Amino acid sequence: MSSRMEEAAAKKKSGRYNCAQAVACTFCDKACIDEETMRQITQAFGVGMGTLEGNCGALTGAGVILGMVNKDQRKTVADIRAIMTAFKERNGTVTCKTLKGVGTGVILRECDDCVRDAVEFLENRLNPDDCPLEI
Repeated sequence: MSSRMEEAAAKKKSGRYNCAQAVACTFCDKACIDEETMRQITQAFGVGMGTLEGNCGALTGAGVILGMVNKDQRKTVADIRAIMTAFKERNGTVTCKTLKGVGTGVILRECDDCVRDAVEFLENRLNPDDCPLEI
């Protein structure tokens, strides 16, 4: 398991980060942005954006990073599609409500593990040389 996966999971477990923040803030170095700014950018994306239990916030956090790193809409869309496809194959859905078992009582994946999955798949899409700038 990568250190970024564990770092993001620890952020989520701390209670100070939602799933999107936990993922995105773990990649501030790649996005060339400070963590507090990233926390503010991603603050509305917890519990499926606006707490309406839609798309998993961890995936939203990954999408934010892709947009900031790629700076190319086509590549970003292709990358997030690949991440979401891999996530859905592993977990059965990309929807927070379903992952958390809301309405069914069957939890498919805990938030910490969704965060780890999003980080794993994001790491596979990023170039190791992204962000040559100092933050």
